[in-house]
Amino acid sequence: MENFKAAIDHVVFPGAKVLELGGGTGVLSWFAAAKAAKVWCVEMNPELVTESRKLLAKNPNGHKVEVVHANAFGYLPPEPVDVMICEMIHVAMLREKQIDMVESFKRRYLQRFGGPLPVMVPTAVLMAVQPLQQKYDFYGFEAPIIQVQELSGNLPGTIELATPALYSTLDFTEPTSPDIAWEGSFLILQDGTVNALRFITRNILAMVMEKSSSIDWLNRYMAFPLANPVYVRAGEVLRTRFHYRAGDLLSSLSDTLHADVVRSADIVSINSKAPMDRFRFQHDYAAINNGKDK
Repeated sequence: MENFKAAIDHVVFPGAKVLELGGGTGVLSWFAAAKAAKVWCVEMNPELVTESRKLLAKNPNGHKVEVVHANAFGYLPPEPVDVMICEMIHVAMLREKQIDMVESFKRRYLQRFGGPLPVMVPTAVLMAVQPLQQKYDFYGFEAPIIQVQELSGNLPGTIELATPALYSTLDFTEPTSPDIAWEGSFLILQDGTVNALRFITRNILAMVMEKSSSIDWLNRYMAFPLANPVYVRAGEVLRTRFHYRAGDLLSSLSDTLHADVVRSADIVSINSKAPMDRFRFQHDYAAINNGKDK
């Protein structure tokens, strides 16, 4: 929550009107209430509505938050707002309906109030993918499963076989499609077997224009096993493709994963593209990681 608090503190100004869609316990709305004149916190789950009202009543400025029991896909505030917060984010934008929610909100808001749209938290998402050799031996039990991986370091038996590649940039200030598809290539750095792809998701929570920087949140990684592992050697080019719809089940991505080694004449054309793909990812990704993350 530290980075969300920093982003909300940055974009909410004294006297602002704020809307949060999918408010849960109300903590992000409470962050906004430190400066805002009024916050509408929309939550559909009746148990969370009751709990958030109890929690907000215990905290300073909680009275400035109105918890609304409603479906966030249909709710609009009674007046224009300055900031809209929506944290429905999952790795690779799967499972959670962030994109559908934001696009629905923008259409309905513009129809009722006209422009401009409020500042949105988060404002953008960067997504990358990386080929791995992943150990799936659990005390002798072979189980290639989807794994959540911490940011602090690789799991035992995890080998990074190539540099990550940026495959999608979502800017919520622009029309955003939930249909995501990518075909790209990696230069393999060492011999091994690509049996998993790691998905990396970094959320741009707020832009700090005066410092030419941003306030970000990096989700934990998620590694998806490949149905057909590929043996690779250093210097070879691995071609990878997948497609899915944001908000769908994890299987909607895992069922489409495909990788193969590009050989002979095909390497010439893809090698000319791969360095630019890697450079673009490293440039964009390093800029928001300050060089700390891979």
